[in-house]
Amino acid sequence: MAVATTQNALREKMLIAGGWLDSADGRTFDVETPAKRGSVIAQVPRAGAADVDRAVKAAAAAFPSWRAVAPRDRGRILARIADDVEAAIEDLARTLAAETGNAIRTQARPEAKTVADVFRYFGGLGGELKGETIPLGDTMFSYTRREPFGVVAAIVPWNVPILIAAWKIAPALVAGNTVVLKPSANAPLAALALARIAAKHLPNGVLNVITGTGDEVGTPLATHPLVAKISFTGATDTGKAILRLAADRIIPVTLELGGKSPQILFPDADDEKTADGVIAAMRFARQGQSCTAGSRLFLHKSVFDSFLDKLASKLEKLKVGDPLDEANDMGAIVSRQQFERVTGFIDEGSHQEGARTVIGGMPPNEGRLAEGYYVEPTVFANVRNDWRIAREEIFGPVLVAIPWTDPADAVRMANDTHYGLAAYIWSRDINRALRTAHSIDAGWVQVNQGIGQVVGQPYGGFKESGLGRENSLEGMLEGFTQRKSVTINLTD
Repeated sequence: MAVATTQNALREKMLIAGGWLDSADGRTFDVETPAKRGSVIAQVPRAGAADVDRAVKAAAAAFPSWRAVAPRDRGRILARIADDVEAAIEDLARTLAAETGNAIRTQARPEAKTVADVFRYFGGLGGELKGETIPLGDTMFSYTRREPFGVVAAIVPWNVPILIAAWKIAPALVAGNTVVLKPSANAPLAALALARIAAKHLPNGVLNVITGTGDEVGTPLATHPLVAKISFTGATDTGKAILRLAADRIIPVTLELGGKSPQILFPDADDEKTADGVIAAMRFARQGQSCTAGSRLFLHKSVFDSFLDKLASKLEKLKVGDPLDEANDMGAIVSRQQFERVTGFIDEGSHQEGARTVIGGMPPNEGRLAEGYYVEPTVFANVRNDWRIAREEIFGPVLVAIPWTDPADAVRMANDTHYGLAAYIWSRDINRALRTAHSIDAGWVQVNQGIGQVVGQPYGGFKESGLGRENSLEGMLEGFTQRKSVTINLTD
């Protein structure tokens, strides 16, 4: 899909029951590129409750016949979708870069490539939808079946919109469910492009995509009586609201929510390679807009200044600018609202008594970076763990460095948060690193690396970072199937 400019903004439609439609009342909303303030790249249907009802009913109507397709045949369809996604990687990458602000080389293109991997991985799991037999003696035969829920409501955020959508669509479909996807209003275009690819291979109504706001689409979708399962990725407060809505009908929910992930660095890891890893774990290449961003760096006092010097020298070399420029490492913050939130935290940190700005700070108000929502990498030193910039999820390129001397105190501070999504441990002493990893309250801990999630690895959070797991065989079985027990009397 080609990326438009303000002068020739695309006019998009939604996917419902195999057709590409406007909203029932004809309303639309503008999608802007964060690379240039006020630049509209597309107009998208602004759906409402009537559109949600159409989409959910289409998915419910398609469910019986899709469920009847053999699991391995459903998997083969996903494999064909993966092939077509691979052929469209460049178009998807350009669309992602334009609407999210993520740099095409470091983020948008890798995201598009991984989407193909996700569809191919889950396409191969059709034969793993197995049950078990239960030994109840010679007079009874008891076994279990894995069965789909029905209509799955998939609600995804804007930071990695099509990868997270793939984490939900692919396992849900191969398990026999049908899907209604709601992408973020900030980044619906790549999701619609992905749906165009998938729709060529799927029966009508198996996948539906509706665009709009959380209040006008997300709430009616979460409360629709035909929705049998909700899978949501996004802010913790929104996840709590969805959980309350689901409780009224007692339907299952998978939640992947926020994080304020710690990085604990021991003195023996004060080197250049670790500095690169900390930058990767902080997700600076995605402007820090990641729920797994290692945004609290717990540094041993003996290497506090030396390591921050290494970090600053590397961050100074990162190129910030137009996300469609292959030379740039970082792009733009996704929207004006998010930009103002991030800069508000930066302003607070720069005026916090005792804090020191190592690098970055408030964004420039003139020059090329003033044309979009650009924020340079920012690091604050000598931060206390109870300050707001150390406790709240900023979702921007802002790292806080907190000193420690006692390893037990570092672990205590790392766990002193209502989040529990990711964590990163840096040490050459593997025994110490593993002991520390096992002490951290997080669903995903990495030792001496800060890479993204690997397809097939169970992913999810502790505490208020979520419920359930995704991106894996376990995530598919636990999240998109329900177990039925069947017992047969074998006596005459």
